[in-house]
Amino acid sequence: MKITLKNVRLSFPDLFEPRPFKPGDAPKYKATLLVPKGSDQAKAVDAAIAAVAKEKWPKTWEKVLSSIKGNANKFCWQDGDTKTYDGYEGMMAFSAGNKARPTVIDRDKSPLSKDDGKPYAGCYVNAVVEIFAYDNSGNGISASLGGVQFVKDGQAFAGGRPASADEFEDLGVGEEEEAFV
Repeated sequence: MKITLKNVRLSFPDLFEPRPFKPGDAPKYKATLLVPKGSDQAKAVDAAIAAVAKEKWPKTWEKVLSSIKGNANKFCWQDGDTKTYDGYEGMMAFSAGNKARPTVIDRDKSPLSKDDGKPYAGCYVNAVVEIFAYDNSGNGISASLGGVQFVKDGQAFAGGRPASADEFEDLGVGEEEEAFV
């Protein structure tokens, strides 16, 4: 089931280069999206997960969900209060990934590249994700990351973001000064 999460914080973005989750895993593009607990968007994610589970396991969906909740390897929707990362308190953490590179665009829908310095961990984005249930090698609910749109700046999480050209003084052309004054 495809949904769009709007104006959510981005965490652990691997949007331009795929990376393995752990050594030996196939590399994937991925991101975690932070959604405020109890918000309309959190309720929409809960409803979408329930709908996908009901479709996959019509008679046992509640039992299956109960058995996978809290297991980050089998469930894409985790309680942020159980994590020790910046910005996760009071949030639900939605993890999504894909083998194919997701669409990554700016506010005006122009494409973004790694060199643009956005989106970055801590900024706000819109994200298109597709929630699905699986029963190979155990039951689970996962999500595919279709695309991310930069919405606005936010306080960067660990690692920060590159400085913009506006943060530097214009030194002019041709006049060299002592590097260290």
